[in-house]
Amino acid sequence: MERETMVARSGFQFERELVQLRRRLLREGTLAIDMLERAIVAFQNQDHESVGSIRRTDDKIDDEEVEIEQEAYRLLITERPYASDFRLLAFILRTNATIERVGDHANSIAKVTGLLNNVQAPRLPASLVDLSERIPIMCHDLMRAVLDEDAERAREIVRGDDVMDALDKQVFRDIVELVQKDPEMAEAGMLMYRASRELERVGDLMGNIAEDVVYLVTGEIVRHEKRRNKTG
Repeated sequence: MERETMVARSGFQFERELVQLRRRLLREGTLAIDMLERAIVAFQNQDHESVGSIRRTDDKIDDEEVEIEQEAYRLLITERPYASDFRLLAFILRTNATIERVGDHANSIAKVTGLLNNVQAPRLPASLVDLSERIPIMCHDLMRAVLDEDAERAREIVRGDDVMDALDKQVFRDIVELVQKDPEMAEAGMLMYRASRELERVGDLMGNIAEDVVYLVTGEIVRHEKRRNKTG
């Protein structure tokens, strides 16, 4: 009887730690998305003074990523979870690393904003404005899918990534046209396209997390489905 009580307590403690770790992951994701949104606003408004504070947030995300990873591995080693608990820990590990990369891309966008301070920057192409507005919406949709463990919403996010890819290509065409009309805008154009690529990459990362949400909820690995559907 005493052993059964000890096992029950151990299981309860593990579940509690797992819930806490999941919440911590969500807070890290919220921090990274907030950083991304601030970087986008600074980029759109050419707010060079905000760059420093935005980039310092990346250090917080880096530290949190390491601590979450260490705690996840500790639980894997000490608790030896299986079934849905194992999937959740695998999801946390993968998503944790992906969130850290979102912070890196936000940091790069802030860096681009700082570099644009030294060149003559034209008005942003409408396609780039559109992309910079859609990506945060995609991020928030993704966080809702994670919070609710909503596999169908996650699948919609995966399918929606094609829109971001198409917008990125349109940004490239618009910037080429801009530089052809005014060669002096070449440096600014390159920096703007770099920001576009950072945003498009965040969209890819959201798609990756969405695929992992499907795995978390259903146990189904779908990351190659999209490519197969296109070539099939």
